[in-house]
Amino acid sequence: MGFTSGLALCRAIVARPWLHKIMAPIAETYNDLAGYRKLGLVRDDLIAEENEVVQEALKRLPPKVAYDRVYRLRRAVQCSLAHTILPKEEHTKPERDISYLMPYIEEIERERKERAELDSLTRAR
Repeated sequence: MGFTSGLALCRAIVARPWLHKIMAPIAETYNDLAGYRKLGLVRDDLIAEENEVVQEALKRLPPKVAYDRVYRLRRAVQCSLAHTILPKEEHTKPERDISYLMPYIEEIERERKERAELDSLTRAR
């Protein structure tokens, strides 16, 4: 199961206004309770790096975005070691919690799927 299957579920929910109306407050509450915003992280910072696709996506990040990501992760580790959270004004605001890594992951998965399709082509005789 790839990362895009979760994205497909998200798109299905957004496509149905009645379902989006129910799920949006639940998702926002979940994000608040998860606590990563209190450490200054954004959602894409939580994606595990052990996956080949994610490793490739991280290599494609612009230098500024990659630097910001490392800074946020180091600051969060420091907070975790000190058993503290950031001051309220340094928490990640919901409007700043935007996806910066998922577009690269989606692109890489599309490329791999296309490569697999091209590799499996056979010549008609």
